[in-house]
Amino acid sequence: MLKVRPPSDAEAQTLKEGSTLISLLQPERNPSLPAILNARKVSTVALERIPRITRAQSMDVLSSMANLAGYRAVVEAAAHYQGFFGPQITAAGATPPARVLVIGAGVAGLAAIAAARALGAEVRAFDTRAAAREQVQSLGAKFLEVELKESGEGTGGYAKTMSKEFIEAEMALFKAQAAEVNIVITTALVPGARAPTLLPKDVVAAFRPGSVIVDMAAEQGGNCELCKPNEVAVWNGIQIIGFTDLTSRMANTASRFFAANIVNLLADMGGGAGFKIDLNSDVVRPALVTHAGELMPKVAPPEPAPRKEVTKKQPPPVDAKPKQLQIMDATRTGWGQTLGGLVVIGALFMLGRFAPQEFLKHFTVFILACFVGWQVIWSVSPALHTPLMSVTNAISGIIIIGGIAQVGPNLDLTSILGAAAVLVAAINISGGFLVTQRMLKMFHRGSGGSR
Repeated sequence: MLKVRPPSDAEAQTLKEGSTLISLLQPERNPSLPAILNARKVSTVALERIPRITRAQSMDVLSSMANLAGYRAVVEAAAHYQGFFGPQITAAGATPPARVLVIGAGVAGLAAIAAARALGAEVRAFDTRAAAREQVQSLGAKFLEVELKESGEGTGGYAKTMSKEFIEAEMALFKAQAAEVNIVITTALVPGARAPTLLPKDVVAAFRPGSVIVDMAAEQGGNCELCKPNEVAVWNGIQIIGFTDLTSRMANTASRFFAANIVNLLADMGGGAGFKIDLNSDVVRPALVTHAGELMPKVAPPEPAPRKEVTKKQPPPVDAKPKQLQIMDATRTGWGQTLGGLVVIGALFMLGRFAPQEFLKHFTVFILACFVGWQVIWSVSPALHTPLMSVTNAISGIIIIGGIAQVGPNLDLTSILGAAAVLVAAINISGGFLVTQRMLKMFHRGSGGSR
């Protein structure tokens, strides 16, 4: 039996003995249900307990539905907000972008951030988990923090309940943000418990009239104290949206995603004639609530790996020298640079004094070419050095033409240098074409479908 919502007690009593039920069971909110299912010896897989591990991503119903709900929350906020999300400059005047605060940067929160940013809003986000910072910033939003440092990493990818001191600092942050933002989307949930109250009445009072609050945790009590489930409450001109059917408002896509998750789960459980409940499966076992007339103990989700602090390596200590020795070293360095400069100037003077006029013209062009080439190559990002080799084929072609023009019938120095220039340029051109060909193959899709 495949089902979306938990069965009622009456429905559970009609299930065939020894059958298997796969649905969003939520035993924390339906405490009488497991006992009824266990009495019928029904094996029950609670979809909300599928662990958030890499192998189970394609079966994670909560993540796929939260993704849709986060997007829809922004759509609902935009429908109720009486203004533009993006900045507008018109003949009638200019309006700044809407300021959106997303509380909770899980799957739903990140989807809301991406949708709000796509509409042109200025987005800020807060989460108790330090790992969310990079994800929030990668979507172009500003990550907010409180001064009190405390890890909010819970088990299974969820947040945990924070200390009293942290919550007080959190409330102060939200109250300060309330005076600036236009739209707030709350997504904070703690598994198996009532949704934490993040926007009490005094914080809501700090919002300006016309602001919009979308409480995505309305079904579990709500993050906003004034939220009313399945309603749009209006308080002091502030609209508080408490819809509990955000995913159902995108029913077509939600049904397709949910079905795909179920199909992947059934395939993992053997599918067809090979269907079985494997108690050793790291996907199915944590989701089992009842099995063969036994209430299964809850399996704790894996603890998140500790984040490694990146510490910058300090340079080795430099032996301190007396001030007099430091002055002597600086003096020697200065004299060495001066002497080198004098040697170069002397060499150029002798060259200009005794070298033929024709040689000086060519030498000047050579020096200028080296300087310009060095400046051009140095300004190119190292990531583009490989494509740059292909571009140098044009320069190498000019060198080959010049070298061929210098090769004569006589075996003199000019002919030898011309032949050497042709050889080196030919090698450079061949290498450039070879590198280009390999680069193109990296982006070429073959007949077999591989990249």
